[in-house]
Amino acid sequence: MKRFFLLLCLFVCTMPAFADTVSIDHFTIVENPFAQGEVAVQAVDSAKHVRENVNGVFTFTMNGFQETLQFEKGTAFYRKKIERSTFLYAKHVNDSGTHSILYYIYKNGDKLKPWHISWVLLLAIPAGLVLLAYMFKRFIVIALIIFIIFFYFNHHNGLSIGRFFESIVDGLKGLF
Repeated sequence: MKRFFLLLCLFVCTMPAFADTVSIDHFTIVENPFAQGEVAVQAVDSAKHVRENVNGVFTFTMNGFQETLQFEKGTAFYRKKIERSTFLYAKHVNDSGTHSILYYIYKNGDKLKPWHISWVLLLAIPAGLVLLAYMFKRFIVIALIIFIIFFYFNHHNGLSIGRFFESIVDGLKGLF
C-alpha cells in the first residue's frame, strides 16, 4: 500500500502542468476614463461584456505600429494622445487568427467618442457611388466628386488606402 501511495505521489508530482491560455478574440476601443485624450482597449466576449480574466501582455498593431499592451482585468490603456478626430485601426493576431477593428475616434472638446466602422460600410459607400453613376449617366461627375471627397476625408483623418483595403479584406476573411 505504501508503494502504491508513493508511486501515485511520484506520478502526480512529475506530471507536467498545463495552463489554460487566455486569448483575445474580440475587443473594443473605449475612452480612457483616467486620462484625457487617450483610449483604452477592452477584451470582450461575443456579447460585448468585459472579460476580467484577461491579464498580461498582448501585442496589438495600432495604425500600423506594433504596441505591447498590458491588460489588467480585461482593460489595457493605449498611451498615445489623440489630438484631433482620427481613424484608429487596431489589429491583434493570435493562434485563432487575425482580429481587427476600425474605429473613428471623434474628438469633441475634451471628450473622445469611438465609433466602430464596419467593413461593410467601407465597401458599400464606394460600391453605391459606382452603382449610382452607372445607373444615372448624368450622376457620373457628382459621384466622382463625392468619391474624391470620401477618400480625402479618410486620408485626412489617418485612414490610408492600404488600411482601407486591409480592413475590408480582414472583414471578408472573418466571414469564412
